[in-house]
Formats: sequence, structure tokens, C-alpha cells
Amino acid sequence: QVQLVESGGGLVQAGGSLKLSCAASGRTFTTDAMAWFRRVPGKEREFVASISRTGSSTYYGDSVKGRFTISRDNAKNAVYLQMNSLKLEDTAIYYCNAGPPSGDGYKFWGQGTQVTVSS
Repeated sequence: QVQLVESGGGLVQAGGSLKLSCAASGRTFTTDAMAWFRRVPGKEREFVASISRTGSSTYYGDSVKGRFTISRDNAKNAVYLQMNSLKLEDTAIYYCNAGPPSGDGYKFWGQGTQVTVSS
């Protein structure tokens, strides 16, 4: 059974930092891209960042460019999201996503981790 388990979410003040981690099991993702999405209840899911299978290419949503950094460790079958200069509008549930392309993301999803940015 494939599982993606996010961790590292929590409550942080505006301007602060958090690092999210996503640990994969049941399948290796060394040949797949990995990504982070986020969702605010009542709103559309938003693309945050993605990283190629080797880590050589990264892509970011416009709202997080210059503040967030995605990385991966294929030896650990994991992907990370370093979030700096957090803003109130970054408050959301963050989801790890990986695998072969499916729809507007990839096949496998984690259950999400809550990030709350306070003033």
C-alpha cells in the first residue's frame, strides 16, 4: 500500500518559517516527480511547488516564489518544503503529491498537514 505521510505543519507567526516533510512508503518515487499542493476550505486546490525526479528542476506557484523551496532525498524516498517569510494567506492544508501524472497533479496523495500563520 502506497502511503505519503506529511509532517511538520503547525502554528507560526507571520514572517516565520516552517519545514514540511513527506515520507513515502510502499513504493519508491525515484523515477517520478513530486509536488506540494495546498487547499483552503471552500477554495480550489492550489499548486505550490514541484520537483523533477532527479531534483534538477523545480517549479513554484507565483504566490510562493522566492519564499518556498522544494527539495527531495531519493535515498529516503522523501520530499520537503521549506517555507520562509510566511504570510497569513499561506494558511492552508498542505498535501504531498507524487507518482505518474494524473489530472493536474500526480497519482498519489498524502492526507495533508495543517499550516496556520498568525498575525
